[in-house]
Amino acid sequence: MESLSRLEVLCERLYNSQDPSERAHAETTLQCFSLNTEYISQCQLILENSTSPYAQLLASSSLVKQVTERTLSLQLRVDIRNYVLQYLAAKGQGLQAFVTSSLILLLSRITKLGWNDDDRFRDVAKEAMKFMAQATVEHFYIGLKILNQLVAEMNQASPGLSLTHHRKISCSFRDLALFQTFQISLTSLSQLKSDDERLREQAISLALKCLSFDFVGSSMDESSEDVGTIQIPSSWRPLLEDPSTMQMFFDYYACTKPPLSNEALECLVRLASVRRSLFSGESERLKFLSQMMRGTREILQTQQGLSEHENYHEYCRLLGRLKTNYQLSELVTAENYADWIRLVAEFTIKSLQSWQWASGSVYYLLSLWARLITSVPYLKNDSPSLLDGYVPQITEAFITSRFDSVQALLQDNSGEDPLDKAELLEDQLESLPYLCRFQYEKTSSYMISLLDPILQAYTEAARLPVNPENTSVQFMEGQLTWLVHVIGAIIRGKHSTSSAELQEAIDGELTARVFQLVQVTDTGSHIQRCSERSKQRLDFAILSFFQNFRRVYVGDQAIHSSKQLYTRLMELAGLQDHMMVLNVIVSKIATDLKCYTRCEEVIDQALNLFQELATGYAVISLFCIFIVLHFHVFILQNE
Repeated sequence: MESLSRLEVLCERLYNSQDPSERAHAETTLQCFSLNTEYISQCQLILENSTSPYAQLLASSSLVKQVTERTLSLQLRVDIRNYVLQYLAAKGQGLQAFVTSSLILLLSRITKLGWNDDDRFRDVAKEAMKFMAQATVEHFYIGLKILNQLVAEMNQASPGLSLTHHRKISCSFRDLALFQTFQISLTSLSQLKSDDERLREQAISLALKCLSFDFVGSSMDESSEDVGTIQIPSSWRPLLEDPSTMQMFFDYYACTKPPLSNEALECLVRLASVRRSLFSGESERLKFLSQMMRGTREILQTQQGLSEHENYHEYCRLLGRLKTNYQLSELVTAENYADWIRLVAEFTIKSLQSWQWASGSVYYLLSLWARLITSVPYLKNDSPSLLDGYVPQITEAFITSRFDSVQALLQDNSGEDPLDKAELLEDQLESLPYLCRFQYEKTSSYMISLLDPILQAYTEAARLPVNPENTSVQFMEGQLTWLVHVIGAIIRGKHSTSSAELQEAIDGELTARVFQLVQVTDTGSHIQRCSERSKQRLDFAILSFFQNFRRVYVGDQAIHSSKQLYTRLMELAGLQDHMMVLNVIVSKIATDLKCYTRCEEVIDQALNLFQELATGYAVISLFCIFIVLHFHVFILQNE
């Protein structure tokens, strides 16, 4: 007993001491338990006799390392498995949560590593159900936790296993035990609707883990937007075609709060991603879609749970998944499609207006509308898509909401500026070309009606002396920055949409105004304001626009196929061909390199554009090199 007391003191120091030397000494002294197989029996003695949770944690974590890193006999592994099950059944109610988790990890690890060695390792689901059949809440909780950890363990590569061996075990578990485990999760959810929140959390988490299982070994990135088509086995078909399965998750969303509610939505995202061929026929699949649309429509009607950010974000992902996995022709024939698309449009506009709160979720909504638009040409039936009335509203809402962000941040700069989030900005701009070009004449007229008066006022401001306290110029620069970004995205998306002459003429209308803006930014009082953040963002946006424009409209091949654009450029900006355009671009780069010696962001963008020009056009390569050398000399002279 005296040695056990000393060991407990060492374990306390190992996990709790603030002194690095004490922790190191404890770790060195205790590492024998995880390195030497002779200490396996000692670990069991510690679990049997110690009441210290830290000693229990040492014993369980040491056994995990032994099982993972050592080659143990089959009988010894079976004995450890049986012992852990008995120990959890007898003492699990009184253990600290971290000890329980460590023991369940041990059980799951030994189960996976022994899965193909002995059938007794495959009975773990049955053993978990024994826990759940007992009268106590704690045993039910442990049973669910065992299944959660087991599914997670089977779905990820384990130390000491080759990827091939892992896939064999994982596929065997999928075929023999995963469906039963998912059924257990649904049964538990049905029983626990008004029960202990810890139990409901474990049950919903188990359902999500089952639906997120890597069914075909694709190792898809679950953090990405596109979770891919879920390749659920055909044996699951009756359960997923049963309307009560999907309704279970909608009900859980309605009656819980995060994290349970957003995990219920995550389960629905997975259901929306189920492979087309799983269903018995098209009628069953369309019934499934109709129920999904009905459920999402009811959420929009009631706004249930959408004030919670976690729910809001996951709900946007769910809407995005509907179009990813279903055709527009299927959506428009669903019951109450007109009401559904109206509510989704209103929700999108509201999300855009809530730019501070919903910025991370807008990407999924814009992607949804972009996918809807690209499907319109393939819509063969008589059911109208109703997109004509909503898409221009959404496009206008995007621009006006970005203007609102500029105004709000000038009044209170404590918030995060969307222009400073480069990756988020790029994600949102990715879908805009589809929306803007859908009814391009209407959208461009709206943009020009905004752009022309701002450009005129900005031109007049360039003639006045610099006034640091005058925020109106910064406000105009913020508005212009957003408009230039949007125009650049539209130009970049030319190859993704129609290339009709009318669209090229409109491209010329918008592009000409950006070139007019360049003449203003690099003259008068504006050129003296390079140290101001609003001016830096604007010039960065202009350089980004030039990159997009060069890739689409500059070059011999582009000039011959883009007569309408260059006609409008000549009429509005005096630029009759791509060589004149290149001259403006190179002049802008030279000006920015000279002015922004201390703004790394603008310098990097200018040099990137430089590199593209020098690589693509031998005629100006020497000139580009000359300017780069001039820039370096300028830097050296000012150091």
